Amino acid sequence: MRHILLPGGRVVPTPCALKIADKICEQFDNAVLLMLDGSKMSSDYRVPPIVMYERKDSRWTLKDKHTIMLRQWEETQAIAAQLLEAGDQSLLVDFDGHLDDITKDWTNQKLNNKIAELASPANGNI
Repeated sequence: MRHILLPGGRVVPTPCALKIADKICEQFDNAVLLMLDGSKMSSDYRVPPIVMYERKDSRWTLKDKHTIMLRQWEETQAIAAQLLEAGDQSLLVDFDGHLDDITKDWTNQKLNNKIAELASPANGNI
């Protein structure tokens, strides 16, 4: 989902992202809104560039980043680097892109298959 970068580097969801998250939350009580901070996406950045919001009292609030655990962050970084090197970021379709052109697959099956292949034990990963 798209986000807005505020002065000071704070990442917040767009109104459209919040509406979509609200609809998802209607069906799944424990849903969270997860975003990547693109300004921190690099192989040098050691901390996962994740921003997470959770629904509390009918509002989306920023989840404390110290309570978010990401397993296998180093492997994730290595796979992301391989995808970027191959130019596979062009395969990524977010939901906004799908709404602009409904022929685009927002479930990203093609990209997910490449990730699964790179993450497979045959390629030295888990």
